[in-house]
Amino acid sequence: MSETTAKYIPGLGRRKEATAQVRLMPEGSGKITVNGREMSEYFPLFTLQQAVNAPFVATGTENKYDVSVVVAGGGVHGQADAVRLGIARALIVISIDFRPTLKKLGYLSRDARVRERKKYGHTGARRSPQWAKR
Repeated sequence: MSETTAKYIPGLGRRKEATAQVRLMPEGSGKITVNGREMSEYFPLFTLQQAVNAPFVATGTENKYDVSVVVAGGGVHGQADAVRLGIARALIVISIDFRPTLKKLGYLSRDARVRERKKYGHTGARRSPQWAKR
């Protein structure tokens, strides 16, 4: 998409219970803000920061776009994966040429695994009470 009039390119990412609304601002400096805070402050673990930056590294577009993210729900790992998916989806809108690279690395797939519900008569989702013969 070569729209220079667009203020931002949106992307939506989800993982477990986390939802991330991503806005990619063209002609940026690579600044990523998550819920109004710096990414390094919001995601203090280096592995989570790598996960968020992975689509940019894969496509060679580091420090080209400013990113603004509103993320809610879930834990920090689920939120980081949701942000990664949102960024990857927004990058595809910018250039369709990024699609094969991102798809090969699995950044365009929504990880659909969610918490399994607790069943009646069980201690957890699958754990049963201890069985005693006598």
